[in-house]
Amino acid sequence: MEVFSHQFKAMGGPCELRLYAADRAGADQYAAAARAEILRLEQRYSRYRDDSLTSLINRSAGDSRGVEIDAESAALLDYAHTAWEQSEGLFDITSGVLRRVWDFKSQRVPAQREIDGILPLIGWQRLRWERPRLVLPLAGMELDFGGYVKEYAADRAAQACREAGARHGFVELAGDIALVGPHPDGAPWHIGVRDPRAPQRALATIPLAAGAIASSGDYERYFEIDGRRYSHLLNPKTGWPVQGLAAVSVVAPQCLIAGTTSTIAMLKGAEDGPRWLNDLGLRHLCVDGTGRFAGTVEHSRTPQHTPLMRG
Repeated sequence: MEVFSHQFKAMGGPCELRLYAADRAGADQYAAAARAEILRLEQRYSRYRDDSLTSLINRSAGDSRGVEIDAESAALLDYAHTAWEQSEGLFDITSGVLRRVWDFKSQRVPAQREIDGILPLIGWQRLRWERPRLVLPLAGMELDFGGYVKEYAADRAAQACREAGARHGFVELAGDIALVGPHPDGAPWHIGVRDPRAPQRALATIPLAAGAIASSGDYERYFEIDGRRYSHLLNPKTGWPVQGLAAVSVVAPQCLIAGTTSTIAMLKGAEDGPRWLNDLGLRHLCVDGTGRFAGTVEHSRTPQHTPLMRG
């Protein structure tokens, strides 16, 4: 067997399928199954598509009749409810409306009054969710599945590969990784964790033979003014960007769990975030703005020119 790489763009970023197969034809078959699942989920939940379920839900805001939700989407909503509860309201898929006042392209800091005008539209507790019907009671409210559907898609794509016959490889969607399986000899993959202050290089390497790893950080979309970094990770309670941690990586059985908990830890901050992950028993690596890191995941320091992902 040999390993084959398939690279493409989806879910808002670069993606790669690295899969072992007897030949290119076999690898293409596995990759086709994975890509079909990824593209299905992107079409269904993208807020950029007028024909997506997300857009349908958001157009219904203010309508007391709401929208009837299918079983898969209902499960995702139930998961969002659980994450909202367990994060004490920090993981909130109604908070995407904050992008109306935070424009990271223009690098503009909104006035407090602008943020205060948006906050009444945020809050999972404001929704009426009774299977199978979802109601967004206030005109202008929105749901955004983007905070966790990419990780869900990674899990689903890895499962699609296994159902197609693949046993060794991984799915990477814009940096979040779900394993299909280890190398054929059982050896783990070596996953490079980005340095949040030099994202083109790896800060550490984590061996992974099963499960998934996902990262959240303040380095993907941000701007700096007067020495302060304003990240796209916004606290739904205050409307302001996270402070304290620069990046969090979490290892979990599913990429969905890894991605959600890494985001929540970032929102909880430098003291409460790592403590919360410890209480959950999830392996993790937390990095602050100075490059100091700590956690429970086994890792090694990585030289500057080591690739972010290597087999």
